[in-house]
Amino acid sequence: MAASASAGPAFEGTGVACGMHASRGAIHKVRLTPAGVSYETVGNVPAKGLCGSGLIDAVAEMFRAGHIDRAGRLQSRGEFVTEYHGEPAFLLVPEGLAERDIFITQRDIENILCAKAAIYAGISVLLRETGVSMEDVSRVYIAGAFGSHLDLQSAVTLGLIPDVPLERIKFLGNTLLTGAKMALLSQAAMEEAQKIAERVTYYDLAGCPYYYQEFLAAKFLPHTDLSRFPRIAQLLKSEG
Repeated sequence: MAASASAGPAFEGTGVACGMHASRGAIHKVRLTPAGVSYETVGNVPAKGLCGSGLIDAVAEMFRAGHIDRAGRLQSRGEFVTEYHGEPAFLLVPEGLAERDIFITQRDIENILCAKAAIYAGISVLLRETGVSMEDVSRVYIAGAFGSHLDLQSAVTLGLIPDVPLERIKFLGNTLLTGAKMALLSQAAMEEAQKIAERVTYYDLAGCPYYYQEFLAAKFLPHTDLSRFPRIAQLLKSEG
């Protein structure tokens, strides 16, 4: 069985220059090493802020490095963990290396946990309501520009997407425009699109009696139930 989902959530950032679009100067890849923070920007120019994929990378790296716990709380003040406007914050890039200090605040982390929990909870409900297990899913499709810079390992570490073999996950790019062009230029493609639309299952999450329970369970890193993320659980065990 193939499962498809459009992964293009907007993460509203409260830290300085956090939550920008994936435009020139946006940090889209982050790695934390004993030597410090390394990152890549769109266009390989000085950093201006973080886009969604960079924020996912950064929070996943902070979790792996022990700067945040499984509830997403920033841990111990030090070289990186400081304050921004009176709240705990992680100094990702200091002024001088960027146009200005770039922070990830505690509120930014809470926002991304809420966003990823909503996505994962929706996936869990969809599978349960259709009687499909994650083992039955042969392919996970990620559509939208958001996926073009998304690091799969970071996404799984956060619990944004299920812990499936990474080779099962495929990025499709902007499927909306591609599909529209195909349907306009090909009668066969239009007919196929209509057939697919007739087979699509719609489920209203607002009416699901256990959605909120799934949402709360998914607000931890990667999830309150680590058996759903065996590879990440093993990674945490080995690093602990």
